[in-house]
Amino acid sequence: MTIARMSYRAVFGVGEFRVLFALHALFVVGDAVRMLGLSVLVYEETGSALVSALAYGAGMLPYVVGGAFLLSLADRVPPRPLLVGFHVLRAGVTALPALGLPPAAAIAVTAAAGLFAPVATAAVTAVLPDLLPGDGYVLGRSVFTMTAAGAQIGGHAVGGLLLLAVGPEGALWLAAGSSLLAAAGARAGVRRRPPRKAADGASVRETWRVNRLLLADRGTRGLLLAQWLPISLAVGSEGVVIPYTAHLGRPDAAGAVLASFAAGMLAGNLVVGRARDRERLAPPLAAAMGLPLLGFAARPGVAAACVLAALAAFGLSYELGLQRRFLDAVPQDVRGQALGLANIGVITGQAACVAAAGALGEVLPPGMVMALFGAASTAAAAVLVRAPRQTAAGRFG
Repeated sequence: MTIARMSYRAVFGVGEFRVLFALHALFVVGDAVRMLGLSVLVYEETGSALVSALAYGAGMLPYVVGGAFLLSLADRVPPRPLLVGFHVLRAGVTALPALGLPPAAAIAVTAAAGLFAPVATAAVTAVLPDLLPGDGYVLGRSVFTMTAAGAQIGGHAVGGLLLLAVGPEGALWLAAGSSLLAAAGARAGVRRRPPRKAADGASVRETWRVNRLLLADRGTRGLLLAQWLPISLAVGSEGVVIPYTAHLGRPDAAGAVLASFAAGMLAGNLVVGRARDRERLAPPLAAAMGLPLLGFAARPGVAAACVLAALAAFGLSYELGLQRRFLDAVPQDVRGQALGLANIGVITGQAACVAAAGALGEVLPPGMVMALFGAASTAAAAVLVRAPRQTAAGRFG
């Protein structure tokens, strides 16, 4: 099948995509400001670093739970009301701590709202193929990935300035306002669409049923694992960047190395997104992703570490070569859930690998840990990421 090629300019020429792009940027920046504001507010009230860390990650902690039990809503609820409701919910949850909600309750309601984040993300991702025909879907996903990285960096910078200017409560009010703005944007700019699938049973049961079918099918399972494992293992190496730079006597340089990872990811998405044969590039890019991490075994200095980090993260763009194949492999009526499951697996895998790298760093030098994760990523890529032979077809009843 010949896939029509698009450019980034053509992607941004689609009005509704521009709306979704703006909503995505508002979501990422607003969430970064909220996380900083809430964690600082909780620390001021409790003096506990642990409770502050829980507040910082409260919106992310339930991501897997939401994906396991609620993800079918992405196909069973029309996208526009789902997005409007989600952003209104975020606004309310963000404003409550600024009104004086106790820290434990603030963390609890933030975690509860986080259950619906994977559903909203999956709903947006599932709309993209309707807006961007052929090759445009992959470019749209690439834009979202680059925007998330850039907006997170910008959001933390803006959040730091807001904390100085208006304090944590003021930062939370502004983050809540950004959520209301996103809700209004979704209401005005997202077209009415029917649900892709009728609500013919409990959401939890349907979520489990479709997840089992996706993982039982050999084609979709292979594509899911190919998107999950090599990326998660490579990103896991970031879990020991701070100890690594500390061992060099430069703990202040951790930010530069982590920024180099982000810069490499942005560059890879931009370059590979414009390539005409992304599917064929996926296997070598995935295999090469872990190779620069092997260099950390030699304990390079900060400048060389930044170069190695950027080169490794460039290879993360191999995922662009798998996205269209995965989209073609799943039935349209469960598209939202399937794309959400792919995203949740990456997030969960990265978190698990970062934690595993940190644990391994207790007994091994951090440079060796990074090299081991690089080798594991390359091995996983060699087994899982294959050049396309033909479009996979999921077998679902």
